[in-house]
Amino acid sequence: MTDKDTVMTVPTVLTAKDFASDQEPKWCPGCGDHAVLQQLKNVMPELGIATENLVFVSGIGCSSRLPYYMATYGVHGIHGRALPMAAGLKAARPDLTVWVATGDGDALSIGGNHYIHTLRRNPDLNVVLFNNEIYGLTKGQYSPTSKLGLRTVTSPSGVIDYPFNTASLTLGSGGTFFARAFDRDGKFLRSMLKRAAEHKGTSLVEIYQNCPIFNNGAFEVLTNPEQKSELTIYVEQDKPLIYGKNRNKGILLDGFTPVVVDLDVEGISSSDLWIHDENDIHKASLLARFSDDVAGSGEALPRPFGVFYTEQRETYEDALTEQIKNAQSKGRGTLAELLKGDNSYEIK
Repeated sequence: MTDKDTVMTVPTVLTAKDFASDQEPKWCPGCGDHAVLQQLKNVMPELGIATENLVFVSGIGCSSRLPYYMATYGVHGIHGRALPMAAGLKAARPDLTVWVATGDGDALSIGGNHYIHTLRRNPDLNVVLFNNEIYGLTKGQYSPTSKLGLRTVTSPSGVIDYPFNTASLTLGSGGTFFARAFDRDGKFLRSMLKRAAEHKGTSLVEIYQNCPIFNNGAFEVLTNPEQKSELTIYVEQDKPLIYGKNRNKGILLDGFTPVVVDLDVEGISSSDLWIHDENDIHKASLLARFSDDVAGSGEALPRPFGVFYTEQRETYEDALTEQIKNAQSKGRGTLAELLKGDNSYEIK
């Protein structure tokens, strides 16, 4: 029986309910994990993949409980090791669709080394990174993405560790797909998850997600309806970077420096602005730094959401399969011959 023979087709049209397990989510009321779970269940039927051909892999953390709540195969692994487990599964069973649920602590702290090497190897995985800028399951320690100055049980005088920029880390590690969304922006989040699923290679979707118990309101300034339009920007392929309550602000490039401009000023039109190209690694790298920098005009840059970057590159399991085929094409030997090799000799 070949791998192709093991793949089962979807017999009927599935709905979100078909992907809901019989387990009740054990997350706090108001936790953003509930919203992410729902959008994952919503998007699964659109992929046309039978539940038995889907696997959710996780490490440790609040987000890592997610495999229990999906009516698919699942692995609840150990802290920080979700990505190597998922990569190993994909290498052994490339016919399966593998998703990874992880958090900013699980993926970027103890799992940081696995994170960068998974991205550079590019196995065909769909990684959903829940970022609430805190350790929730273990009661509120600061994480690798916690803001400077945040007071927690492990930083009573305020965090002094400079936080990771997840977008920059992903792109710098050779990631072939990066997108960002909010937990509460359901329709948009769903579209980003679908884009990630359609990408062949390691897709990484960072989701800003609220922890109401230990880091409540971490992203409130970006989600507040009165401020959101002025502080966030949604990027779309081949569209100019425009934002603002009245859609009157734009971003143009002065060399490699992003500049915020007022579109109501005479002489400035949308055609003058930065046009988003999700295949341009240089522009994507600049977008990733919007979280940290101010524009050339001195105005703070808006936080970007959407697909920053996507690239088609050979996946790890495809390269591995081809390498094995090439080795086998040279003929099969015995273990004794392998151990003896070309540089051994016998003493008589």
